[in-house]
Amino acid sequence: MIIAFITKDTLVSPMLVFLVYIFIQFIDNHYLIPKIVASRVQINALISVIVVLIGGALWGISGMFLSIPLTAILKVIFDHIHSLKPLGFLLGNVVPTASKFSFARQKKV
Repeated sequence: MIIAFITKDTLVSPMLVFLVYIFIQFIDNHYLIPKIVASRVQINALISVIVVLIGGALWGISGMFLSIPLTAILKVIFDHIHSLKPLGFLLGNVVPTASKFSFARQKKV
């Protein structure tokens, strides 16, 4: 955006660069990361977006790339240590299909 501001005489070019950047970030954060990346490593979509934003805030672009694999490593560690299994469950995207109260909804024959 700064290069477009310096090299062009109007404000249209920097604004177009800004809008394209915002559009790409929107697609990346709302569709690519939750649907593709998080589904491959079995991480909750909300957690993956939050982790990518935190990784970007802490370490920039490299933090955004490293945040999902680091979270996946933490999830595997949490899943294998008995006292940390609840944290692994929170990071995961497993949705229970039946409630423990499903017996109350069964039809009588």
